[in-house]
Amino acid sequence: MLIGMPSTQALAHWDSPFINFRDFAFPDGRGHGYRWVHMKRFHLPYDAPDDRDLLAALLAHPEFRDTYDGAGVWLEPRHGQWWSDRITPDTYLAVDEATATGVISSWATDGAGIPADLEKRLHEAVYTPIRQATSRYALRDLPDDAHHDYGPIHIEFHELVLVDRSTGVLTLLVAADD
Repeated sequence: MLIGMPSTQALAHWDSPFINFRDFAFPDGRGHGYRWVHMKRFHLPYDAPDDRDLLAALLAHPEFRDTYDGAGVWLEPRHGQWWSDRITPDTYLAVDEATATGVISSWATDGAGIPADLEKRLHEAVYTPIRQATSRYALRDLPDDAHHDYGPIHIEFHELVLVDRSTGVLTLLVAADD
């Protein structure tokens, strides 16, 4: 049914949880570094296509056009700091659980500890879904000419796509600081 088609019908947007580090008290007067994690979760159809077709469907979905600058979803072809047409299924690299967790953990801690309640929230909302995913993909580094007209707007920008076929959920996970 959906094979080879980047149909938005393949994915139904469910919700968009947001974790803002400034909502947590950091010890020793250290700041939150304007860091946050934004997840967009989608229900998969019972006959979900292969991962490459799921990535294509995600890229075609209106929720993908988000610059993560607080303006929300755009009609224009922007995603994060890039032109969305410069992102294809091939720009995602399959990664294992340890790699995906390591990227987020090293970014979140920034070489220091984080508050226990934030660590608990990240474990529940980020690390557990990474562990449970049946496949994980990280957005590769894109060339400088892929930046849109006012990108880059984030200091760091890490993007994962988590496919969990056992629960029927695809998660687009963006961790960034601005």
